[in-house]
Amino acid sequence: MKILLFGKNGQVGWELQRSLAVLGEVIAVDTDSEPPWRPDFLDLDAITALIDRAAPDLIVNAAAHTAVDKAEAEPALVRAINATAVGTMARAAAARNAWLVHYSTDYVFDGSGSTPWTEDAPTAPLSVYGRSKAESEALVRASGCRHLIFRTSWVFGARGDNFAKIMLRLARTRDALNVIDDQVGAPTGAELLADVTAHACRIATAKPELSGTYHAVASGETSWYGYARHVIDFALAQGETLRVANDAIKAIPTSSYPQAATRPKNSRLDTHKLREAFDISLPTWQAGVDRMLKEVLVSKEGP
Repeated sequence: MKILLFGKNGQVGWELQRSLAVLGEVIAVDTDSEPPWRPDFLDLDAITALIDRAAPDLIVNAAAHTAVDKAEAEPALVRAINATAVGTMARAAAARNAWLVHYSTDYVFDGSGSTPWTEDAPTAPLSVYGRSKAESEALVRASGCRHLIFRTSWVFGARGDNFAKIMLRLARTRDALNVIDDQVGAPTGAELLADVTAHACRIATAKPELSGTYHAVASGETSWYGYARHVIDFALAQGETLRVANDAIKAIPTSSYPQAATRPKNSRLDTHKLREAFDISLPTWQAGVDRMLKEVLVSKEGP
């Protein structure tokens, strides 16, 4: 199998280079690749030409504009990268009879209620980023290509910055922390997403009827406040010296921390469909976070 991976330098893309290697030849590209393998997500003809050059059996798109607050000020650019370019990939995949893997987000939902969202729940994004991702899903489906759309949430990786590293930095320099407690989801490791992707692709390419949308997140749930407490407790157990005291981490509502992009409060995603279709067991979010923190702290890379 020949695989074309877009977005090799992102947290998920970095892990996909490892996980997809067992399936076949991986051509991994990003905006820093040398010509003629440098994708321009604003040039649709160039994207099609790159796909034709690679002649893949499987296209995996891990590229995206993910700066959700910045996105509010540049909706045209976000739509071009997150939706229009993806539609071009999907149509190229359909023309080649290739598979397409694309990643979406909990931001396609409005965050109401407390019940985990299923794949067929109505979407109602609250932000530019969320709307661009919802549109990308629609374009993939409309193309008629065989596809796997993985909706995920709260992605982290040992490589690059993430919420846990930010909390550790702040905990070393501040006496107190205020962390949002009314947004709930599942911190999900880039490593887990990459492994789920490789496993699902191996099975789906032999079973075209599995083409569709799936929710892929770690098991369990927490708030950003609960996430922060877990990170800090783990760091202290590893012997890290932190300035902030346990009782100085305060839970606050979203309303007390205004941001440009509205976040969904309920980011719970039901993963039953994924687990049943691909016979997958999803580890707890704590297991993934702890493993990442061990890489960051025990190896002394530092956050």
